[in-house]
Amino acid sequence: MSATLTGALVGAILAFTGLIFGFWGFLLVALLMGIGALTGRMLSRQLDLRALAGAFTGRRTSS
Repeated sequence: MSATLTGALVGAILAFTGLIFGFWGFLLVALLMGIGALTGRMLSRQLDLRALAGAFTGRRTSS
């Protein structure tokens, strides 16, 4: 699935959620989608949490 199609699907889901459940439902779904995306990246070993934490604390560079 291309990044454009994925972005369009995420946008459509968030738009429908905002229409149906209002602002707080929109925020909850957006938060849970973000958590799901991070979990998927961690399980596929495409995200290293130690490197990410090191980049945010200034111990390592992002390059």
